[in-house]
Amino acid sequence: MEWVDSEAIETHGVEHHLSEVDGILVPGGFGSRGIEGKIAAVQYAREKRSLLRDMPRYATGSYRVRTPCLRTSANSTEFDVKVKDPLIYLMESWYNHRSGKIEERTADSQMGGTMRLGAYPAVLIEGTHAFKAYGAKEISERHRHRYEFNNKYRELLTSKGLVISGLSPDHELVEIIELRDHPWFLGCQFHPEFKSRPTEPHPLFSAFVGAAIREKRELFQ
Repeated sequence: MEWVDSEAIETHGVEHHLSEVDGILVPGGFGSRGIEGKIAAVQYAREKRSLLRDMPRYATGSYRVRTPCLRTSANSTEFDVKVKDPLIYLMESWYNHRSGKIEERTADSQMGGTMRLGAYPAVLIEGTHAFKAYGAKEISERHRHRYEFNNKYRELLTSKGLVISGLSPDHELVEIIELRDHPWFLGCQFHPEFKSRPTEPHPLFSAFVGAAIREKRELFQ
Protein backbone atom coordinates (compact mmCIF):
# COMPACT_ATOMS: atom_id res chain seq x y z
CA MET A 1 0.00 0.00 0.00
CA GLU A 2 1.34 3.42 -0.96
CA TRP A 3 0.05 6.81 0.24
CA VAL A 4 0.35 9.57 -2.37
CA ASP A 5 -0.18 13.28 -1.73
CA SER A 6 -2.40 14.63 -4.52
CA GLU A 7 -0.37 17.86 -4.52
CA ALA A 8 2.69 15.75 -5.36
CA ILE A 9 0.81 14.44 -8.40
CA GLU A 10 0.20 18.04 -9.44
CA THR A 11 3.94 18.73 -9.13
CA HIS A 12 5.53 15.54 -10.48
CA GLY A 13 2.81 14.07 -12.68
CA VAL A 14 0.48 11.13 -12.20
CA GLU A 15 2.63 8.57 -14.04
CA HIS A 16 5.49 9.16 -11.61
CA HIS A 17 3.37 8.09 -8.63
CA LEU A 18 0.75 5.64 -9.93
CA SER A 19 2.29 3.68 -12.80
CA GLU A 20 3.05 0.62 -10.63
CA VAL A 21 -0.12 0.36 -8.55
CA ASP A 22 -2.86 -2.26 -8.97
CA GLY A 23 -5.69 0.01 -7.87
CA ILE A 24 -6.30 3.64 -6.90
CA LEU A 25 -8.42 4.83 -3.99
CA VAL A 26 -9.14 8.58 -3.97
CA PRO A 27 -10.56 9.80 -0.63
CA GLY A 28 -12.86 12.72 -0.06
CA GLY A 29 -11.88 16.23 0.94
CA PHE A 30 -12.97 19.85 1.21
CA GLY A 31 -11.85 22.83 -0.82
CA SER A 32 -9.61 23.18 -3.85
CA ARG A 33 -6.30 22.06 -2.33
CA GLY A 34 -4.98 19.07 -4.26
CA ILE A 35 -8.14 18.71 -6.35
CA GLU A 36 -6.36 18.75 -9.72
CA GLY A 37 -4.10 15.93 -8.52
CA LYS A 38 -7.13 13.89 -7.50
CA ILE A 39 -8.84 14.48 -10.84
CA ALA A 40 -5.60 13.50 -12.59
CA ALA A 41 -5.56 10.24 -10.62
CA VAL A 42 -9.15 9.53 -11.65
CA GLN A 43 -8.39 10.33 -15.27
CA TYR A 44 -5.35 8.04 -15.15
CA ALA A 45 -7.45 5.18 -13.72
CA ARG A 46 -10.03 5.65 -16.44
CA GLU A 47 -7.61 5.84 -19.37
CA LYS A 48 -5.22 3.12 -18.14
CA ARG A 49 -8.13 0.92 -17.00
CA SER A 50 -6.72 0.83 -13.48
CA LEU A 51 -9.21 -0.04 -10.74
CA LEU A 52 -10.64 2.95 -8.90
CA ARG A 53 -12.74 3.70 -5.82
CA ASP A 54 -13.34 7.40 -5.25
CA MET A 55 -15.75 10.24 -4.63
CA PRO A 56 -17.99 11.16 -7.58
CA ARG A 57 -17.11 14.84 -7.68
CA TYR A 58 -13.62 13.82 -8.82
CA ALA A 59 -14.78 11.11 -11.23
CA THR A 60 -17.40 13.39 -12.74
CA GLY A 61 -14.93 16.25 -12.90
CA SER A 62 -12.59 14.15 -15.00
CA TYR A 63 -15.24 13.95 -17.69
CA ARG A 64 -14.31 17.48 -18.70
CA VAL A 65 -11.25 15.84 -20.27
CA ARG A 66 -13.18 13.10 -22.04
CA THR A 67 -16.29 14.97 -23.20
CA PRO A 68 -15.35 17.50 -25.93
CA CYS A 69 -18.14 19.95 -25.16
CA LEU A 70 -17.08 20.10 -21.48
CA ARG A 71 -13.31 19.82 -21.87
CA THR A 72 -12.48 23.32 -20.65
CA SER A 73 -15.81 24.54 -19.29
CA ALA A 74 -16.75 22.06 -16.56
CA ASN A 75 -15.93 22.12 -12.86
CA SER A 76 -17.54 22.17 -9.43
CA THR A 77 -18.92 25.38 -7.95
CA GLU A 78 -17.01 24.44 -4.81
CA PHE A 79 -13.85 25.38 -6.72
CA ASP A 80 -15.20 27.92 -9.23
CA VAL A 81 -18.47 29.70 -8.46
CA LYS A 82 -18.59 31.19 -11.96
CA VAL A 83 -17.92 27.97 -13.86
CA LYS A 84 -19.80 27.68 -17.17
CA ASP A 85 -20.77 24.03 -16.73
CA PRO A 86 -21.24 23.18 -13.03
CA LEU A 87 -21.19 19.38 -13.06
CA ILE A 88 -21.10 19.47 -9.27
CA TYR A 89 -23.03 22.23 -7.56
CA LEU A 90 -24.67 23.41 -4.37
CA MET A 91 -28.14 21.86 -4.51
CA GLU A 92 -30.45 24.34 -2.77
CA SER A 93 -33.23 21.91 -1.85
CA TRP A 94 -33.71 18.16 -1.49
CA TYR A 95 -36.04 15.74 0.25
CA ASN A 96 -34.81 14.42 3.60
CA HIS A 97 -36.14 10.87 3.87
CA ARG A 98 -35.39 10.72 7.58
CA SER A 99 -37.39 13.80 8.56
CA GLY A 100 -39.90 13.68 5.70
CA LYS A 101 -39.20 17.37 4.99
CA ILE A 102 -37.67 19.46 2.23
CA GLU A 103 -34.22 20.71 3.26
CA GLU A 104 -33.06 24.08 1.93
CA ARG A 105 -29.69 25.81 1.74
CA THR A 106 -27.91 28.56 -0.20
CA ALA A 107 -24.32 29.68 -0.70
CA ASP A 108 -24.85 32.15 2.17
CA SER A 109 -26.11 29.53 4.63
CA GLN A 110 -24.01 28.54 7.62
CA MET A 111 -21.70 25.80 6.30
CA GLY A 112 -22.05 23.05 8.92
CA GLY A 113 -25.80 23.36 9.26
CA THR A 114 -26.40 23.00 5.53
CA MET A 115 -24.62 19.71 4.96
CA ARG A 116 -26.41 16.58 3.88
CA LEU A 117 -25.43 14.89 7.09
CA GLY A 118 -26.03 11.42 8.51
CA ALA A 119 -27.56 8.25 7.11
CA TYR A 120 -29.53 8.39 3.85
CA PRO A 121 -31.10 5.54 1.87
CA ALA A 122 -30.15 4.63 -1.68
CA VAL A 123 -31.49 2.27 -4.32
CA LEU A 124 -28.99 0.26 -6.39
CA ILE A 125 -29.25 -0.79 -10.02
CA GLU A 126 -29.00 -4.53 -10.64
CA GLY A 127 -26.05 -5.75 -12.69
CA THR A 128 -23.70 -3.00 -11.49
CA HIS A 129 -20.53 -3.30 -9.41
CA ALA A 130 -22.32 -1.59 -6.54
CA PHE A 131 -25.19 -4.08 -6.56
CA LYS A 132 -22.75 -7.00 -6.65
CA ALA A 133 -20.71 -5.55 -3.79
CA TYR A 134 -23.68 -5.06 -1.46
CA GLY A 135 -25.80 -7.98 -2.63
CA ALA A 136 -28.86 -5.86 -1.92
CA LYS A 137 -31.25 -3.54 -3.72
CA GLU A 138 -31.54 -0.96 -0.94
CA ILE A 139 -28.77 0.37 1.29
CA SER A 140 -28.20 3.12 3.86
CA GLU A 141 -24.96 5.12 4.00
CA ARG A 142 -23.62 8.06 5.98
CA HIS A 143 -23.06 11.45 4.37
CA ARG A 144 -21.16 14.63 5.19
CA HIS A 145 -21.12 17.06 2.28
CA ARG A 146 -22.79 20.09 0.68
CA TYR A 147 -22.30 19.61 -3.05
CA GLU A 148 -24.23 17.29 -5.35
CA PHE A 149 -24.18 15.92 -8.88
CA ASN A 150 -25.99 18.31 -11.25
CA ASN A 151 -28.84 16.38 -12.90
CA LYS A 152 -28.77 18.81 -15.81
CA TYR A 153 -25.80 16.80 -17.14
CA ARG A 154 -27.12 13.32 -16.37
CA GLU A 155 -28.25 12.49 -19.91
CA LEU A 156 -25.08 13.84 -21.52
CA LEU A 157 -22.67 11.98 -19.25
CA THR A 158 -24.56 8.68 -19.31
CA SER A 159 -24.44 8.85 -23.12
CA LYS A 160 -20.63 9.08 -22.80
CA GLY A 161 -20.26 5.99 -20.62
CA LEU A 162 -21.18 7.12 -17.11
CA VAL A 163 -23.31 4.59 -15.22
CA ILE A 164 -25.42 5.85 -12.33
CA SER A 165 -25.65 2.74 -10.18
CA GLY A 166 -27.04 4.25 -6.96
CA LEU A 167 -29.76 6.86 -6.47
CA SER A 168 -31.86 8.30 -3.67
CA PRO A 169 -35.33 6.67 -3.51
CA ASP A 170 -36.83 9.65 -5.39
CA HIS A 171 -34.04 9.37 -8.03
CA GLU A 172 -33.05 13.01 -7.52
CA LEU A 173 -29.69 12.51 -5.76
CA VAL A 174 -26.89 10.58 -7.44
CA GLU A 175 -25.18 8.40 -4.83
CA ILE A 176 -22.92 6.04 -6.82
CA ILE A 177 -21.42 6.23 -10.30
CA GLU A 178 -19.47 3.74 -12.40
CA LEU A 179 -18.00 3.53 -15.91
CA ARG A 180 -19.27 1.30 -18.65
CA ASP A 181 -16.62 -0.96 -20.24
CA HIS A 182 -14.13 -0.58 -17.39
CA PRO A 183 -12.86 -3.42 -15.13
CA TRP A 184 -13.91 -1.69 -11.88
CA PHE A 185 -14.44 2.06 -11.60
CA LEU A 186 -16.75 3.34 -8.88
CA GLY A 187 -17.34 6.65 -7.12
CA CYS A 188 -19.66 7.21 -4.19
CA GLN A 189 -21.08 10.38 -2.69
CA PHE A 190 -21.14 9.03 0.87
CA HIS A 191 -18.34 8.00 3.26
CA PRO A 192 -17.92 4.19 3.35
CA GLU A 193 -15.04 4.56 5.82
CA PHE A 194 -17.59 5.59 8.47
CA LYS A 195 -19.00 2.05 8.44
CA SER A 196 -15.78 0.09 7.87
CA ARG A 197 -13.78 -1.82 10.49
CA PRO A 198 -10.49 -3.80 10.29
CA THR A 199 -12.33 -7.08 10.91
CA GLU A 200 -15.48 -6.07 9.03
CA PRO A 201 -14.55 -3.98 5.98
CA HIS A 202 -17.15 -2.01 4.07
CA PRO A 203 -18.58 -3.93 1.06
CA LEU A 204 -17.14 -1.41 -1.40
CA PHE A 205 -13.64 -1.71 0.05
CA SER A 206 -13.86 -5.50 -0.06
CA ALA A 207 -15.08 -5.42 -3.65
CA PHE A 208 -12.34 -2.95 -4.64
CA VAL A 209 -9.53 -5.07 -3.17
CA GLY A 210 -11.07 -8.26 -4.56
CA ALA A 211 -11.25 -6.77 -8.05
CA ALA A 212 -7.62 -5.65 -7.85
CA ILE A 213 -6.52 -9.17 -6.88
CA ARG A 214 -8.52 -10.73 -9.74
CA GLU A 215 -7.11 -8.30 -12.28
CA LYS A 216 -3.56 -8.98 -11.13
CA ARG A 217 -4.05 -12.77 -11.32
CA GLU A 218 -5.52 -12.54 -14.81
CA LEU A 219 -2.55 -10.42 -15.90
CA PHE A 220 -0.09 -13.21 -15.05
CA GLN A 221 -2.13 -16.17 -16.28
